[in-house]
Amino acid sequence: MNKRLFLLPATLMMMGSIQTEAQQQSIASPDGKLLVEVDNRPEGITYSVTYDQKPMLLPSALGVVTNNDDFGKALTLKDTQTRTIDHTYQLRQAKATDIHYQANELTMSFASAKGFPMDIVFRVSNNDVAFRYQFDRKDGVSCMTVTGEHTAFRLPEQTTTFICPQSDAMGGWMRTKPSYEEEYKPDAPMDTRSAYGQGYTFPCLFHLGNDGWVMVSETGTRGQYVGCHLSDYDAARGYTIAFPMEGESNGFGGTMAGMPLPCSTPWRTITTGTSLKPIVETTVAFDVVEPVYEPKHDYKTGRYTWSWLVWQDNSINYDDQVAFIDVAAAMGYEYCLVDACWDTNIGREGIERLSKYAQEKGVALMLWYNSNGAWNDAPQSPFHRMDKSAPRREEMAWMERIGVKGIKVDFFGGDKQHTMQLYEDILADANDFGLQVIFHGCTLPRGWERMFPNFVGSEAVLASENTYFTEYHAQQEGFQLTMHPFCRNAVASMDWGGTIMNRYMSKDNKSRHRRFTSDTFEMAASIVNQCAIQCIAMQPNNLTDIPQFERDFLRTVPTQWLETRLLDGYPGRYVVLARRSKEGWIVAGLNATTEPLTLELPMPMGARKAVTIYDDAAAKKGALWPESRMREGKTDKSGNLKLTIQPNGGIIVK
Repeated sequence: MNKRLFLLPATLMMMGSIQTEAQQQSIASPDGKLLVEVDNRPEGITYSVTYDQKPMLLPSALGVVTNNDDFGKALTLKDTQTRTIDHTYQLRQAKATDIHYQANELTMSFASAKGFPMDIVFRVSNNDVAFRYQFDRKDGVSCMTVTGEHTAFRLPEQTTTFICPQSDAMGGWMRTKPSYEEEYKPDAPMDTRSAYGQGYTFPCLFHLGNDGWVMVSETGTRGQYVGCHLSDYDAARGYTIAFPMEGESNGFGGTMAGMPLPCSTPWRTITTGTSLKPIVETTVAFDVVEPVYEPKHDYKTGRYTWSWLVWQDNSINYDDQVAFIDVAAAMGYEYCLVDACWDTNIGREGIERLSKYAQEKGVALMLWYNSNGAWNDAPQSPFHRMDKSAPRREEMAWMERIGVKGIKVDFFGGDKQHTMQLYEDILADANDFGLQVIFHGCTLPRGWERMFPNFVGSEAVLASENTYFTEYHAQQEGFQLTMHPFCRNAVASMDWGGTIMNRYMSKDNKSRHRRFTSDTFEMAASIVNQCAIQCIAMQPNNLTDIPQFERDFLRTVPTQWLETRLLDGYPGRYVVLARRSKEGWIVAGLNATTEPLTLELPMPMGARKAVTIYDDAAAKKGALWPESRMREGKTDKSGNLKLTIQPNGGIIVK
């Protein structure tokens, strides 16, 4: 007989331990709409998920395979425990600041065929499920190797997918992949084979038709485990947890996870809803993890300028970096990122002088580093300063002494356990020296905004540099930036790499291919894309060649958000978000379609409120870009506002 647990909120209160022979257990969310049912049978243990009585996940396998035993079949349920969780916490660098997490928890304690213990812990909040496996010592066995998981996700037959393929190992430019930089295909059938046959990177978004949406991801991964992804779809099993590929890190290191006992795996997360609103607004990636260490410095959010995006490699010289520091100072931005090869092109003495100049202007430098080691052929330096503790700490001490406030570390080797440990080690050491950290050419962050207080964000996306490289990717920018609020940026901060105000992808703003989005689109993207230190890729010419009202808006772009709401949207087509900073609400929308989009939406400012609207006029015949404009408006008596977003255009309301 199924036992449903409808538990009342209380602060981390244990609700009891129940010795049971029942092999079926259920746990519901605080509001009772989200239900997880677990069924233990000799042939294997499964779970299923329903929301509002609609199936979100069909019975799917649970369990892990270790060197101690196979924890996927012939499990004996020994005990169950339940409790309610009700706590608040604060985040500095995510989509919300003050977060209240309420959930019901079920812990099921099993013994394997050989008598080894394993717990499965489920936490169920109103739209999110998180679960993980926990292991304890037995008979003097104090360590364990996890070689794989049975964990699966079976979705209803009508499901379509919005998922990003995992690349082959050691592919791409200078053998720097996998780096989570492949292309999404919207509304694809589940049985479509992934582009490389290696499955799909997290997060994975699924559309269940009229029944709603499901997003699957993971959180809490650090040096204690491997970074996982999903396999290709199998009609019988669904999608299963896949471990790193053998070829990652140039073949060095195993694909398994070694852990001391007692230990826990990372959390698998499932976000559900009848609409996309819970997908975009979820905080589950942070709800179920805890800080690894306390901040040793007062870290600041902000904006940065970046010469490399448009001026490229030749800009990494002293004079050009002075020009971009001057842009940051003129715009009131806090940081300027000096990209690769600064050590050879500018030199350390030059960087010290540059940092002093920046500080006199009220700007702090951030410096680029190659992650390096034995896992990529990328030729950019500095080399071999981030992969070992002694040179890393020596480098960071030098940066602290000269006033550098952040680093961007690039070109990692995959998701094997030693690489996940490297991420953690870089972050932990950087905290000692007051450095914030951005990762590029990298894995998906998995709860790191809460775990590591000096973590800013990661690329892990087909980012803005590609709009420079090819006209094709410039044409895809609208699609990309209306996709990520519903998947990649929904689970973690995303360093997209720049609001681009140049209309042509060149230093002279006249040559090469053009930008295909409007000025207002780019301005709105600075709000839609979430990262604690946001790149606003202003060029020196933009201080005079864009309208004054655009410059004034870009001077005021917030990067710390108290609250985020989805007002409307569909992945890859359009999105309208409302974000609240300490200065108030800002609504930002993007339209990636080829037709004007007219929407009447509730504004969070309230009824009959005067607002400032930034939008695009309808494009004139033959014009490559519509004219951006700023105008005044007012919400109606119900708090609604009618808005039209032009093709590849944007909207901002504040």
